[in-house]
Amino acid sequence: MRALRDGDFSEVFAVLREGVHAPERRVFYVPWTDSTGVQLEREFAQFHWRQRAEMSPERWALELGVWHEGSFVGMQGVSTSDFPVTRTGETGSWLGRRFHGRGIGTLMRQALCVACFDHLGFEEVTSGAFSDNPESLGVSRKVGYVRDGESRLVRDGAVATNVRLVLTPDALVRPSYAVEVEGAAAFLDLVGAGQARAT
Repeated sequence: MRALRDGDFSEVFAVLREGVHAPERRVFYVPWTDSTGVQLEREFAQFHWRQRAEMSPERWALELGVWHEGSFVGMQGVSTSDFPVTRTGETGSWLGRRFHGRGIGTLMRQALCVACFDHLGFEEVTSGAFSDNPESLGVSRKVGYVRDGESRLVRDGAVATNVRLVLTPDALVRPSYAVEVEGAAAFLDLVGAGQARAT
C-alpha cells in the first residue's frame, strides 16, 4: 500500500470499470459507484485532489492505493478530525469486484490498522457498514472490531440500518506478516498531527 499518485489513475480506472460490487447493491454511504465512465473517473480524481488540498491538523485523510501481486486492487484509507485531541479516525475501503473472496480486504485493513496504532498515534479506529453488507462486516470482525451500536440512515429514499464498529490496539488481530511503514513521521509533520494532545 502507498499514497496514490496521479500516474496511478489509469490502473484505478481500469478496476473501477470492472465494478466494485454487484450493480443492484448499495454498500457505500455516498453512492459514488452510481456514476459510470468518464464521470466516475473525473469524480474519483477530484475526490483525491480535494483530499490532498484540504489536509490540515483539524481534518485530514490518508488514502492508500493497494497493490497485490503487482496489480492494483483497491483503496484503503482512514480519515480524522481534530486528531491531536481525539486520536481517533474512521477507516474505509473498496476492492475491485474480481478480487473479492481472496482475503485481500482483511489483509489491507490489518496493515492500515497496524500503521495507525504503531506509527501514527491512533488510540482507536472506527468503521461502519449497512447491516445487509456481510462482506464488510465480516472483514471488520476478522480484524477485531467490535459492535458499537446502530444508527438509522437514509439509503435510496428508505431507512437502512448502519452498524457502527470500533477497534482498539489491544483488540487488533494482527496479520501473520510483518508490516513495514515508511514515511510516518514525515506524514505526521505534514498534517501537523505530531503535536501533543491538548489538555
